[in-house]
Amino acid sequence: MSVELIGVLILVAVFVLSGVRGLNMGVLSLVAAFVLGSVVLGHTPEEVRSGFPAGMFLVLVAVTFLFGIARVNGTVDWLVRIAVGAVGARVGAIPWVLFLLTALLCATGAASPAAVAIVAPIGITFAVRHRVNPLYAGLMAVNGAAAGSFAPSGILGGIVHSALAADHLSVSAGQLFAGTFAFNLAAAAVTWLAFGRNPLVPGDAECAIDDEGPPTPRLGREQVATLAAMAAMVVGTTVFSLDTGFVALTLAALLALFFRHTAQAATKEIAWPVVLLVCGIVTYISLLQTIGVVDSLGTTIAAVGAPLLAALLICYVAGVVSAFASTTGILGALMPLSIPFLQSGAIGTTGMVIALAAAATVVDASPFSTNGALVVANSPERLRTDVCRGLLRWGAGVCTLAPACAWLAFVVV
Repeated sequence: MSVELIGVLILVAVFVLSGVRGLNMGVLSLVAAFVLGSVVLGHTPEEVRSGFPAGMFLVLVAVTFLFGIARVNGTVDWLVRIAVGAVGARVGAIPWVLFLLTALLCATGAASPAAVAIVAPIGITFAVRHRVNPLYAGLMAVNGAAAGSFAPSGILGGIVHSALAADHLSVSAGQLFAGTFAFNLAAAAVTWLAFGRNPLVPGDAECAIDDEGPPTPRLGREQVATLAAMAAMVVGTTVFSLDTGFVALTLAALLALFFRHTAQAATKEIAWPVVLLVCGIVTYISLLQTIGVVDSLGTTIAAVGAPLLAALLICYVAGVVSAFASTTGILGALMPLSIPFLQSGAIGTTGMVIALAAAATVVDASPFSTNGALVVANSPERLRTDVCRGLLRWGAGVCTLAPACAWLAFVVV
């Protein structure tokens, strides 16, 4: 039995044991990484730990800490009240506003996790106050981020064009943006069909607020400082392209220095089980990539003689692997696999690139990706387990259907 197959079977065992015994999947994944990496393959612990997603860890901890401070001191309540006045009775518009806002941020140059980190905490809080399912609101925000990421000014759009230029290929920037936007808009429409017609949080009447509601929280010195920190996060991550995790942590640390008692209470808002779950899974997936699982798939695909079938397989690899790993990294790794088919002329370059980009980003709502983890981490604690399970089911469905849909829409048709 090959090492690659053993690694995949261990991953299946991790999922099964976690479901049967109820242990955090991140714990099992870290143990599996040690057993496979150090015991079976002889890697040093340092080599095994090198796959730990430090950036994702920092983003999740820093963002939930910063917005935990904002929730504890009433700043989020103030923002929600302002939003209530602006939206009025049009509660159903909330998720679509989240979709458009994250799409706009990503289209103007924000990284997808940065846009979701900015929009999701406030948007989900606002949605839950109106008994809108946080799963629905979070999915719409993540779909919006994917929809805007391939704009000519978007980060992922720039990555795709650079990768193609290295092999003397090109696609229309407008067609790439329009195609990926339309695909993720369709995903948002499916989200609405699944959740939007009955968006209420089932059996959670405590989430609702009456027509009058409590008075708008007072803005004091601490709340003004928190609003300034949140504005600085938007500017720092979108205008100056600073790292989301470090910016959020720096701002949270500054607030903690001046408002110590609030910060102590806000540390309980950090979603440690979610952080452990996501970082553990990603560490193990990184080990699988290191031992050549993705490369083996690429070699298998390259041996396929039928270009259309090879294109379909590439889309599925992009979708499934991206659900557990960096979308940017997957696009960089898989784009070269499609080059031989593109250069042969058997498959249209623009259609294949759009299909690959769409398949790799529509799965970003998986709870094992940064965006999906942010949705889980910023959901109310009493609903967090249900949101995570919902994202697992959604992710499984998208991984199964979305690559084939992208292939049919952009490669076959």
